[in-house]
Amino acid sequence: MASLQDIGMSAAINILSAIAFLVAFAILRLQPINDRVYFPKWYLKGIRGSPTHSQAFVRQLVNLDCKTYITFLNWMPAALKMPEPELIEHAGLDSTAFIRIYLLGLKIFMPITVLALVVLLPVNWTGKSLETMQNVTFSDIDKLSISNVPYGSDRFWAHLVMAYVFTFWTFYVLYNEYKIMANMRLHFLASEHRRPDQFTVLVRNVPPDTDESVSEHVEHFFCVNHPDTYITHQIVYNANNLASIVEKKKSLQNWLTYYENKYERFPSKKPTTKTGFFGLWGTKVDAIDYYAIEKAKLSQEEEAEREKLISDPNTIVPAAFVSFKSRWGAAVCAQTQQSRNPTIWLTEWAPEPCDVYWANLAIPYFELTIRRLLMAVALFFLTFFFMIPITFVQSLANIEGIERVFPFLKKLIEKPTVRSLIQGFLPGIALKIFLILLPSILMLMSKIEGFTSLSSLEKRSAGKYHLFVLVNVFLGSIITGTALQQLKLFLQQAPTEFPKTVGVSIPMKATFFITYIMVDGWAGIAAEILRLVPLIIFHLKNTFLVKTEKDREQAMDPGCLSFAISEPRIQLYFLLGFVYCVVTPILLPFIIIFFAFAYMVFRHQIINVYNQKYESGATFWPDVHRRLIIGMIISQLLLMGLLSTKQADSSTPLLIVLPILTIWFHIFCKGRFESAFMKFPLEDAMVKDTLERATEPNLNMKAYLQNAYVHPVFKGGDLDGHLIIDDLENNPLVPTKRNSNRSSNFGSGRSSDVEL
Repeated sequence: MASLQDIGMSAAINILSAIAFLVAFAILRLQPINDRVYFPKWYLKGIRGSPTHSQAFVRQLVNLDCKTYITFLNWMPAALKMPEPELIEHAGLDSTAFIRIYLLGLKIFMPITVLALVVLLPVNWTGKSLETMQNVTFSDIDKLSISNVPYGSDRFWAHLVMAYVFTFWTFYVLYNEYKIMANMRLHFLASEHRRPDQFTVLVRNVPPDTDESVSEHVEHFFCVNHPDTYITHQIVYNANNLASIVEKKKSLQNWLTYYENKYERFPSKKPTTKTGFFGLWGTKVDAIDYYAIEKAKLSQEEEAEREKLISDPNTIVPAAFVSFKSRWGAAVCAQTQQSRNPTIWLTEWAPEPCDVYWANLAIPYFELTIRRLLMAVALFFLTFFFMIPITFVQSLANIEGIERVFPFLKKLIEKPTVRSLIQGFLPGIALKIFLILLPSILMLMSKIEGFTSLSSLEKRSAGKYHLFVLVNVFLGSIITGTALQQLKLFLQQAPTEFPKTVGVSIPMKATFFITYIMVDGWAGIAAEILRLVPLIIFHLKNTFLVKTEKDREQAMDPGCLSFAISEPRIQLYFLLGFVYCVVTPILLPFIIIFFAFAYMVFRHQIINVYNQKYESGATFWPDVHRRLIIGMIISQLLLMGLLSTKQADSSTPLLIVLPILTIWFHIFCKGRFESAFMKFPLEDAMVKDTLERATEPNLNMKAYLQNAYVHPVFKGGDLDGHLIIDDLENNPLVPTKRNSNRSSNFGSGRSSDVEL
């Protein structure tokens, strides 16, 4: 168990690490050669130019202006300077909403921290209960927790009152923030420039028709059922194989460019490679000729696959992007049921073209339920088996456990410096290492589930990650840590005494979470701004692959905020704050530092670095609010259980009201604000349409929309514009190719010629 000395050692290591990262960043960002790594967003916007042009060779690499080094920390106030409306215009609402989560943490926990330290800390410190207990391992920090309050003491009334105060304050902040975000989203949608997804819905599970193709069937159905608003559509091809060929071709082109550049630099010797795996073995051949031939072969495969897609009707997926003349028409279609059979003609708002995850559009709709069931089972087993490394991490925080397993290390471990390092730093860094590969696994599982947009994939992965962090990182650390720390007591005492031991031990896990916060939330955030890996990759690409200015732009790919990873990580800090604000208040200042530091760092990153792949208009905010509510309920239940083990019979029953109030508050906020993030009000859609018709009366909406949702691999190819629907505005009949005289059946999407 980490002592005050261990926490001090961990704090020193992490603070020094954070300072080293920040100093390194402050110096590296001033060097002209690194400008594209630390300010790529301005290059992509065309606002910033390369500082290496028209300068002496040395000045192209190193900043020799000594004055700039004096103000090397000016990025901090600059990150906070940009007003929020300008930030939304510059980086988008998604990015702005994301960093407001950190601001929300500060709004909630700063007043709570002050109250907890002033009221609860003296109550806990003067309890002196731990000093009278036998066979319980504790440190000086644990004397500041609720564990130090005697059983049945009236002091627990202070914790009860503070629990209510903290809960109502959190309600107030969450309600106001939800209201602000809802208004920001509605204002963003009202002021947003015209985009194809505002006029388009994704239609899935198009029923088969023996007389018409998918394209004809879609056209016929929407001309009949949306005669005044339908304008065009784009069918969906199963182009996954073609996309794979195109990706391989790009990879070969990169290698070809690399060897051509190498040959230009050293023309005396032609580069060679081996034909085996990654060029590690096989026959040695001329590298340029080899990759040129392989690229030509793939070009032929690509052309053949394109021809197949055009000619083979089986490559067409029963789905389509259907576009309308107005936002109002799209909103009506996206937010209503199209058929009396609720399993066909399923409509939803189309993601913007750059947000579409094309590979999953080819998945048959009936497979989705099976896929999601299988992934739910897989997530259960992944979560369960990950408890093994979590137990190992907790064993690192237990010196006695290490000495039992590795007795030959006893002399080394007993040294004060080594002991402090193991208990104060190693558990946090070990847990962070174990979590590195997890987001990639969860994202793969979400892709298998069949979601059709990058934003929905990230939201789904974030949900999985949040569940995983909740079960394994939080509950797993508490349960396994409690068992390991008090193992001897668990084995010797009567079963009726177990709840008391657990009640004492849970607050003591605050020391482990303090070390984790410092590793992940202090040093980890400082490492985020340094961008060491992107820096190395950029210079490697710039040295070996970059030939033109376009190549250099591709090499400086800034990436984007990973909502699937970052948001659940933030939720862990909220959860720790909610749980320990009453139990062990000394943890709260560490969380405050994290929220403040992360807010400043990520504000800088979205201003200067990250370039979001898509813009969802902060549709993830209801998920953020719901997870905060879950964290509050968990903290209230844990506090209730903890006080029940402390024989606080008079105060514990009053805590039952808190979870009930929290659930009611969530239902109230859900009914009040959630629809703003799920639907587009028809009133706002009509206002925007009317304004657009007045300002742009000659806008050709059909030309604007007809190729908006062409698969990226078809851009510029034969299928670009292949499906252009004939103008039906002046045609009084909806054409159909059916040979039979069946009656209308709009529920199944079937109809004869119908006069509009």
